[in-house]
Amino acid sequence: MEEYSNLTIKDWAVEDRPREKLLKKGVQSLSDAEIIALLIRSGTRNESAVELSKKVLKSANNNLNELGKLDIPELIKMKGIGEAKAITILAALELGRRRKISDVLTKRKITQSKDVYELFQPIIGDLPHEEFWILLLNRSNRIIEKIKISQGGISGTVIDVKIILKQAVEKLASSVILCHNHPSGNRNPSNSDDLITNKLKEGSQLLDIQVLDHIIIADIEYFSYADEGKL
Repeated sequence: MEEYSNLTIKDWAVEDRPREKLLKKGVQSLSDAEIIALLIRSGTRNESAVELSKKVLKSANNNLNELGKLDIPELIKMKGIGEAKAITILAALELGRRRKISDVLTKRKITQSKDVYELFQPIIGDLPHEEFWILLLNRSNRIIEKIKISQGGISGTVIDVKIILKQAVEKLASSVILCHNHPSGNRNPSNSDDLITNKLKEGSQLLDIQVLDHIIIADIEYFSYADEGKL
């Protein structure tokens, strides 16, 4: 596309305007920058909305997952992005995140580790701190409830085995799946991860509850104890 510095979207050739392009060719024809340009609606005196949107994406390594990790103060550091534009961008990304969660929840039945990853990645995959969740299942491996157990810092969070088992018993769960994130991006389990997994496996057996898996989410990758034969 030709550069359009100093021009508003209305000054562009019709076929290059994001709104008209969407109507003519469909939303899939738009680049990420063009979609963001539709959200923020205007650029600055020296650059178009699309050029400004390209700068926003570049600040996140042209990765929408990385963009979703930025907060409002980080976004408004960029010239041309005020509070209103920052809020609009984050609201759109949050809506997309919730859509992903809704799509997974309609399945309701867990059949493989990927199902767990797709459920929890939108929830904890982008967080700058660790969170530990459990997924409670009935005998048909259908979801009873997902529960956040704890929240910690960058490198760990405190897990209380008794709290997890209490939740499983109260909800009459037949099995439980453990899940937490690694903000570092390293999907491999730590010694602490192995220890808590073994503790929960041993404790749950006394209550006739099975630990089916422990999923560690590291952004767009994950580690499954069950898949790796560690359960």
